Amino acid sequence: MTNNIITAVGIDVSKGKSMIAIRRPGGEVLRMPFEVKHNTTELKSLIKLLKQIGGEMRIVMEHTGAYWYPIARTLHEAGFFVSVVNAILIHNFSDNSLRKVKTDKTDALKIANYALAFWKTLCQYTPEEETRLILKTQSRLYERTIDSSVVLRNGLISLLDQTFPGINKLFTTAYRNASGHYKWVDFVRRFWHRDCVAGMSEHTFSESYAKWCAHEGYQYSAVCAARIYQAAKQTVAVFPKNDSVKALIVQAVDTLNSVYDSLQVMREEMQRLAEQLPEYEVVMEMYGVGAVTGPQLIAEIGDVRRFTNKAALVAFAGVDAPPYQSGTFDSKSRHISKRGSPHLRRIAFMICSTILQKSNLNNQIYAFMDKKRAEGKHFYVYMVAGTAKFLRIYYARVVEHLNSLELISRIPT
Repeated sequence: MTNNIITAVGIDVSKGKSMIAIRRPGGEVLRMPFEVKHNTTELKSLIKLLKQIGGEMRIVMEHTGAYWYPIARTLHEAGFFVSVVNAILIHNFSDNSLRKVKTDKTDALKIANYALAFWKTLCQYTPEEETRLILKTQSRLYERTIDSSVVLRNGLISLLDQTFPGINKLFTTAYRNASGHYKWVDFVRRFWHRDCVAGMSEHTFSESYAKWCAHEGYQYSAVCAARIYQAAKQTVAVFPKNDSVKALIVQAVDTLNSVYDSLQVMREEMQRLAEQLPEYEVVMEMYGVGAVTGPQLIAEIGDVRRFTNKAALVAFAGVDAPPYQSGTFDSKSRHISKRGSPHLRRIAFMICSTILQKSNLNNQIYAFMDKKRAEGKHFYVYMVAGTAKFLRIYYARVVEHLNSLELISRIPT
């Protein structure tokens, strides 16, 4: 084969297999699309085939889900130039056809054509460090588990509305340090029906509640005990106080607490993994970053040096507002793109919410948001502006720190 001719390989990735198309400039299809399973044997055969073709070759695939990881890593380790492209860019790319055809084969050919069209600007894929990859996976699992806990918590509250209405509102939402439980959830396992409280005198309940707090490791408050007792006297239960209803509540509590136990383990593991990364201390020192949001922020951004500048990080989070102009029309009110990572956008938004709640005038991000708010801007407008500012500061501080560490490592000992 001639070595001075460029060759583009387009890969349409799916679960457990990929469709491969090999093209050259001028519309030449070197190899009709063919399927390769993500197993050792077929990936080795693919590598052998691509090396036989030789010449300058670039392999492009879409960044969709996690299905692309095995084939991208394998081809990268085999020495090929691999580029993983945002799926939106491929979707919006025109393959010079009016027909709307959607098959794995046509998609693979389209991706190969994209590689030829943007040959010089393709970014080379670099595998993430193992620690960062595991941390990111752990963070995503934490998100999904949080969603499950919300569903279970709402289900428990719905049951309690039939036995002890409003009991969850009588407690603060502080976590229990040891296991991550909520106090009200543990409370209703013991006092699951209003009659469990109202059926005894206030003094007897107060003593029983104090013993329960001591046994479970919670702080006792006589004021809280009196508030619970008065609420129990006033509320009306729909379900009777019997063993079947008790079983419902206990099962719901135990299921929810098992999820809280898992969340606590995940938080500790994310903390342990994040501590191994060089930017950990700098990130955790940033105002508004917490014990959970800090590791999640590091996980979703990854190695910040993979972004060419701070604007690229803001765009990756999807909180940039691209210009919209056509002819004499130039929009002055633009929406954020939301084209980046929704996970990073959510975490950064949570951090800025914390900054807003703390209301520290000495913090530049809060002062910036407060200024926007004073100008009459909508809540989401100044929150998004604050989020973008936070990410720009993150980029500057972390890049500076990582570069300084790199310089120190080069100094001979």
